[in-house]
Amino acid sequence: MAEMSRKQILEAISGMSVLELADLVKDIEEAFGVSAAMPMASAASAGAAVVEQAEEKSEYKVTLENGGAEKIKSIKALRSVMPELNLTDAKKAVEEAPSVLSEAAPKDLAKKIKEALEAAGAKVTLS
Repeated sequence: MAEMSRKQILEAISGMSVLELADLVKDIEEAFGVSAAMPMASAASAGAAVVEQAEEKSEYKVTLENGGAEKIKSIKALRSVMPELNLTDAKKAVEEAPSVLSEAAPKDLAKKIKEALEAAGAKVTLS
């Protein structure tokens, strides 16, 4: 059998109909034991890896959604976990909720803030 160059192969393929090309692909898959389809297992594992990375965030945006019924308790709780806030800033954050308390709080601090404020009756979201 005479060998064909890549250019000759491409010219031969370009003259085929869609049905002929589909048959050619099937023949190639059978002859070489390969598949032209994307492996689903690798696509699924890649998606799982992305979800796993999203779950393992190290920094969170802490948002005070609602100061709660007893705002004084929420202000005290906020100041206890964020001592850098003065009384005026803490009061303003609680009264003007929803307000962002931290754009990038470490995971431990974000959970600590959320627990303290929720214990005081406030509503906090981490994102």
